[in-house]
Amino acid sequence: MSSIDYDPMDVALDVAPYDVWRRMRDEAPVYRNDRLGFYALSRYDDVATALRDTTTYSSAHGNVLEFLSEREMQSGMMILTDPPAHTRLRSQVARVFTVRRTSALEADVAAICDELLERWTPGEDFDLVQDFGALVPSMVMTRLLGVPEEDREPVRKIIDTMFHVLPDVGMFNDVAGAAMGELDRYLAGLLARRAADPGDDLLSGLVRSDLTRRECVEFAMLLATAGTETVGRLLGWAAVLLDQHPDQRAALAADPSLVPAAVEELLRYEGPSPVQGRWTKQPVTLHGTTIPAGSKVLLLTSSAGRDERKYAEADRFDVRRSIDHHVSFGYGVHFCLGAALARLESRVALTKMLAHHPDWVVDHERSVRAHTSTVRGWEHVLVH
Repeated sequence: MSSIDYDPMDVALDVAPYDVWRRMRDEAPVYRNDRLGFYALSRYDDVATALRDTTTYSSAHGNVLEFLSEREMQSGMMILTDPPAHTRLRSQVARVFTVRRTSALEADVAAICDELLERWTPGEDFDLVQDFGALVPSMVMTRLLGVPEEDREPVRKIIDTMFHVLPDVGMFNDVAGAAMGELDRYLAGLLARRAADPGDDLLSGLVRSDLTRRECVEFAMLLATAGTETVGRLLGWAAVLLDQHPDQRAALAADPSLVPAAVEELLRYEGPSPVQGRWTKQPVTLHGTTIPAGSKVLLLTSSAGRDERKYAEADRFDVRRSIDHHVSFGYGVHFCLGAALARLESRVALTKMLAHHPDWVVDHERSVRAHTSTVRGWEHVLVH
């Protein structure tokens, strides 16, 4: 029995899980937590293979530890389905949520970043998450969806509440559940208005598709939540890591052409969504250990990003690193549909941060971490 104790809901471990992840990769590549009843894969090759293998590793039973169960979710949300249902849903939404549509947003993203960063007075405190990182993707996504301007900030606060965590139960609590219901009702009402009076926004495109109304609502919820939470956390990591590596920050400020590679390195080094849950539909044997059918399996994508078997000097943060592939956006059929938009937002936001204030200093004593079993990052990053 392994002496390693890995609990994705352990707040203390979440601060620095790297040694535990390394031990898992080296000593227990198929890790078993009997107390919480899950297996975990931590090596890059195993995680990447599992992400591609929807025949063995199902998403239909949930993708967060607290929600994984033998009962299928019966959801129209793509990330909670397997082929062939997933194939049908993805083909429909891909016609609406296109790379071309998101690429056209670059000027809007730049304008939003400038507007927010102009509120940052040099020498005075500024919260690079709450006053910038969390706002940029929220403002972009709500505009893209067609949320009226007066509703955008209330919607962002609802989404924040959906990630409310309680000790021992995680996100499976009444506060988070009530917020999810509130967002569901709001988007259903907005989609009904778009059906009666369509425009050129994403919600109007969804109601014109072959998706059912319920599927439209659930895809809109997916975009509104995943499209705001993870990018905001990534920008928080950017603020902290570049403060810790001032030479690399100076290189990026001097040469913005390095920023796209820096975004990929940030995603590899501190992925904001480090754990993906799956349910085994058939037994699978890895490294001499058999995971039975009907098991909870956690795919540790952020551990995969630190795997020395894949990346040389994996614990070294290097914005000039050439990365052929990482799994921070998933892999295979569940590869993040919003990856192009997330990359665009992160690239533009980081470029603007460096242009406006290239020498920020993080106040670590007053900065606050964010934590759930599936999202890792910062709630507040105070800088001056």
